[in-house]
Amino acid sequence: MTSLSVETLAADAAEPITSAGNAQLGIAVLAGIAVIVLLITVFKLHAFLALTLGSLALGAFAGAPLDKVITSFTAGLGSTVAGVGVLIALGAILGKLLADSGGADQIVDTILAKASGRAMPWAMVLIASVIGLPLFFEVGIVLLIPVVLLVAKRGNYSLMRIGIPALAGLSVMHGLIPPHPGPLVAIDAVDANLGVTLALGVVVAIPTVIIAGPLFSRYAARWVDIPAPDTMVPQRTSDDLETRPSFVATVSTVLLPVVLMLGKALVDIVVDDPENSVQRVADVAGSPLIALLAAVLVGIFTLGRAAGFTKGRISSTVEKSLAPIAGVLMIVGAGGGFKQTLIDSGVGQMVLDISKDWSIPALLLAWLIAVAIRLATGSATVATISAAGLVAPLAADMSTTHAALLVLAIGAGSLFFSHVNDAGFWLVKEYFGMSVGQTLKTWSVMETIISVVGLGFVLLLSLVL
Repeated sequence: MTSLSVETLAADAAEPITSAGNAQLGIAVLAGIAVIVLLITVFKLHAFLALTLGSLALGAFAGAPLDKVITSFTAGLGSTVAGVGVLIALGAILGKLLADSGGADQIVDTILAKASGRAMPWAMVLIASVIGLPLFFEVGIVLLIPVVLLVAKRGNYSLMRIGIPALAGLSVMHGLIPPHPGPLVAIDAVDANLGVTLALGVVVAIPTVIIAGPLFSRYAARWVDIPAPDTMVPQRTSDDLETRPSFVATVSTVLLPVVLMLGKALVDIVVDDPENSVQRVADVAGSPLIALLAAVLVGIFTLGRAAGFTKGRISSTVEKSLAPIAGVLMIVGAGGGFKQTLIDSGVGQMVLDISKDWSIPALLLAWLIAVAIRLATGSATVATISAAGLVAPLAADMSTTHAALLVLAIGAGSLFFSHVNDAGFWLVKEYFGMSVGQTLKTWSVMETIISVVGLGFVLLLSLVL
C-alpha cells in the first residue's frame, strides 16, 4: 500500500462511521476489548488476529457499516506501520549489531570490572538501562541473564539483589522510552513531540528505576532467597570472537540517537524559529528516522567492523535482525487499526464527553485505562496501543509537555502487575528458576512499583510544567 492510498483512506474515514449514541458506543468498546482479551487469553490467538477481529467486533457492535470499519482499520494499520515500522526495524538492526559484535558484553564487562559489593545492584541497573535503550525487552533479558547469573554466583550475591535491578532497567526502558514500539505508537496516536517525550521520559525513568530496582531489590532478596540456577547460563556471543568493539565506541553508538533526538528538542525550545538554519538542521538530524539510521550506519563500523565482521557477515546480521520483528510489526499495525476504528467510530468524542463530568485528571484516566487493558491481556504493547487510541482526543487541547506526559502515563499503566497471562512473567520465572508464587512476589511487584511510581512522577511533572 502506498502512502498516497493510506492518506486517501484516512481522509475517507475522517467522518464518523456510525451515528450510535454514547451508551451504544460504550458497549461497543467493552465488547471489542472483551473479544480481544478472550481471543488472546482463552483461545491463545495471536495478538495480530485478536486485534483485527476485535476491531471488526467493535464496528459491528457500534452499528457501523462493515466496509467503513474495514476502511478505518486498514487506514490505521497503514499509517501506524508507515510511522513507526521503519523505526522498529532500525532499532532491531542496531540491537542485533550490538549483540552479535560483543558490544553488549563489552559494556557489561567494563562496568562490572569497576563495581563491587554494594555498588553491584547500581551497576546492574546502569547496564540494563544502557543496553535496554535500543533492544526489545525479551532480547535484553536474553543478553543480561547470563551476566546476572554469573555475577550472583561468582560474587556470592543474592539472585534477586542482582536480578531485580537489571529487570527494572529493561522494563522501564521498554515502557517509557522511545524508540521502543509502545511509546512510539502512543506518541504517534496522541501527536506528541518525540524529543520532549524522550526528555521527560528520562526524567521520570531515572527515579523510577532507582526505586523499583536497587531499592526494592533489598526487600525482594528477603522475600525470595534462591541461588542462581546453573542450567540457565548460555554461552555469551562474544566468547567466540577474537576482537570486540571498545567500551567508548559501543556506548557512543547506543546513545547517538538519544543525543540527536534530545538535541532537536533542546534546539526547538531555545531557538523556536522554523526558518533558523540551526533549527532546520537539528530538526532533520534529530528526527527519529535519521537519528536511528545514523546510529545503524555508525554501528556498522564501530560495532560490526570493530568485531572483525566481513561485509557479508554484516549483511547477514542485518538480515537476521528483521525476521524476528515481523510479529511485532503486525501487532503494532493491527493496534493502529484498532485505534483508528475507535476514533472513527466516535469513541474518542465519547471519552471527551464522559470525562467532562468526571473529576479524574486526564493523565490518571489514561493510566487507569492502560492498567485495565494490561491486566486483561497481559501485553504492555496492546495496553499502550489501545489506551492511546481511547484517550487520544484528550490531547487535542494539551500543551506539548502535557501531551508527552499523557504518553508516559499510558506507558506507566501498561507495565502494571505482570502476571500469568504475560509472556514476560514466564520468561523471568524460567530463567531465574522461581515458582509462580516467588515470581509474583518479585517480578510482579516490581512491575507494579514501576507503574505506580512512574505515574506519581508524571503527575508531579504535570504540576510544574
